[in-house]
Amino acid sequence: MRRSYTKPSPLDKANRGGVDWELRPGGMLVQKRSGHCGVGPAAQTIKVLVSQGSYLHEVTVPPQATFGELKRIVAKPSGLGMCEQRILFQGKERQNNEFLHIVGVKDASKVVLMEDPASRERKMENIRRDHGRTKASEAVARVRAEVDKLSEKVSILESSMRGDKRIPEKEITVLSELLMVQLLKLDSIEADGEAKAQRRIEVRRVQSHVERLDMLKAINANPFNKTDRSMNRFDLATKWDTFGS
Repeated sequence: MRRSYTKPSPLDKANRGGVDWELRPGGMLVQKRSGHCGVGPAAQTIKVLVSQGSYLHEVTVPPQATFGELKRIVAKPSGLGMCEQRILFQGKERQNNEFLHIVGVKDASKVVLMEDPASRERKMENIRRDHGRTKASEAVARVRAEVDKLSEKVSILESSMRGDKRIPEKEITVLSELLMVQLLKLDSIEADGEAKAQRRIEVRRVQSHVERLDMLKAINANPFNKTDRSMNRFDLATKWDTFGS
C-alpha cells in the first residue's frame, strides 16, 4: 500500500536550517525580520538639537518626520511661528515637505534655526510704530496739562468780567498767545490711532479757549455804558454755560 507524500516547499526546506525565512510576494525568499537574534527594532524617535542663536533646544521627533513637523514642535520653545522659521541643515535651508531621514538627520543631529528676515522686519516696524504712539500720547498729555493751567486763567478772567471789572487787554492778549503756542505744539505731533484722537480733542479745547478770549476782548473794549456792558456780560455768560453743557 502506497503512502501519500507531499513535496516540501522551498520555505520548509529553508526553515530546516535553523533560520526563519519568509516568502515575499513574487516568490522571493528573505530572512524574516525580528526584534531578536541581534537585530534590533527600528528607532521610534530621535533627538534633534536645534541651535537658535545662543540657545540650544533639544526636541524629540520621529525619524520619518518632515521639517514642517519639526518646525511645529520647535515653535513653542523658540517663540517663533512656523511661518517665521527658517531651518538649515548641512548649510542648506530645508523645505517643509522634506523628510528628516531622507536628508540625513539622525539621532543627536544638529540643525540651525533662524528667524525669517521679512518676519523680523515686520516685528521691528510694529515696535517702532508702538514706540511712536507712546511718544505721541506722552506729548499730547504734556500739552493737555499746560492747557488745563491756561483754562483756569481763562475762567478767572471771565469771573472778573462778570464782576464789572475792566481787564487790561494785555492779559487777554498774552493768554491768547500762550494758547496758540500749545496749538502749534499739537500741530507738530505726528500721531495715529488713539493718540491722534487725543490730539484732536486738545486742538478743539484750545480753539474754544481762544474764541472765549476773543469774546472777552470785544466786551472789554466795548465803549457802551455800564448797563449795556452788564447785559452783554450776562448774555455771554449764558452762551458759555450752554457751550459747556
